[in-house]
Amino acid sequence: MKRTFLVVISLLLLFSVQTGCRNERGLDPKNPVTLTLWHNYGGQMKETMDSMVDEFNETLGTEKGIIINVTSISSSNALHEKLVMIANGDAGAPEMPDITTANPKTAVILAEKGLLTDLASQFTQEELADYLPRFIEEGTLDTDRLYIFPIAKSTEVTFLNKTVFDRFSRDTGASYEDLSTFEGIANIAALYYDWTDAQTPGTPNDGKAFYHSDSLFNLTQIGCRQLGSDFINAGHPDYSQDAFRRVWSFFFDSAVRGHFAVFDGYASDLFKTGEIICSTGSTAGVLFFDPVVTYPDNTTENVALLILPYPSFTGGEKIAMQRGGGMVVSSTDETKAYAASIFLKWFTSPENNLRFVSSTGYLPVTQEAFGDMMTKEINSIQDKNIQSLLRTSIKMQADYDFYIPPLFDGVDIFQKTYTEELMNNAARSRAAYLELLKTTDEDTAFREATKNALESFTE
Repeated sequence: MKRTFLVVISLLLLFSVQTGCRNERGLDPKNPVTLTLWHNYGGQMKETMDSMVDEFNETLGTEKGIIINVTSISSSNALHEKLVMIANGDAGAPEMPDITTANPKTAVILAEKGLLTDLASQFTQEELADYLPRFIEEGTLDTDRLYIFPIAKSTEVTFLNKTVFDRFSRDTGASYEDLSTFEGIANIAALYYDWTDAQTPGTPNDGKAFYHSDSLFNLTQIGCRQLGSDFINAGHPDYSQDAFRRVWSFFFDSAVRGHFAVFDGYASDLFKTGEIICSTGSTAGVLFFDPVVTYPDNTTENVALLILPYPSFTGGEKIAMQRGGGMVVSSTDETKAYAASIFLKWFTSPENNLRFVSSTGYLPVTQEAFGDMMTKEINSIQDKNIQSLLRTSIKMQADYDFYIPPLFDGVDIFQKTYTEELMNNAARSRAAYLELLKTTDEDTAFREATKNALESFTE
């Protein structure tokens, strides 16, 4: 009897040794699970992401039995198209990745097809409390399902060519404080146009534009929200509100007069040639500003970039856009979902998350990383633009509310159409204004060039 008992105990011990490596929901370091990961980061962001995935594979991934296999997609649009093909079951669609970066509009499509894991099941409430609440809120769809896990976020800020602005300031008295409101930007833009026009005597109305918004659609939404209204209601734009007309006038009037650029592209491209010196856009765009300006006559100048908080309309609230996507996990087996959650927890741990955003222009997602840790780490960052960006982000985090834009059917098409029509209207009125200036004064030319422009746009 004693011998039989010893045999049973030995067998149980042997079984526990043999299966001990599989005590974490099927993970086995000797037989690792491979997860495919897609992301749409490019340049420095791609290098940082890929390097951190390699580090995970060599450390915690090896310990747990997880291998992350990365595929980089060329752009966010290309990634969106591939994921929509998967969701629709299109012929030739690739296989759904285990993990992928995705923005809310893409995640909604995937979630409706039942292709995503509810990540709330992989995190405790205590773990989720470590993240900034609004980031978790943005990723929570269907009321209570956490489909998009935040890994890095962004907002919008003001970018300024400090070198040129300081010269302009010495001659005119313009100040950085003037750029804290949209009305101030419009006033400074008019002053800048005249200042640059005076530098080319004999060629009237040849001043330079001062400002460009990387997203007129975002500008409209945020401007209305700052003024207490919503531009989009129940999936439809509200052109009748006073707030919209005020935002419209801010851009349209200055664009017609040549004070703002009318440009289908990013402000960083205009900065490179000195065509503008001020813009608003995503924090993630900081990497694309060149420290050297090459002017049309092929002369060059080294310039410094200053990053300021996002402007607000006078009398309005300090509100900025919450941007950036996150990662979603496919509705796969429990072991893969668990393995994906281990990677997400590792990647967004304060130290690792701060390391990622410190080289990309994105913002950290945990309370700890966005707090004292980031403040302490700023001075160790070599890139002065990233330093400036993070200091401004800390200030905005304390002083601003952040707006999560609504999702509705056809939002992409509407955004594209809205932006194109607004720019086309401004370009036509600008051309008419310049033609009228040949025979009449500025105020009369402006009134004639912009007559009924708003009414025709909103019909």
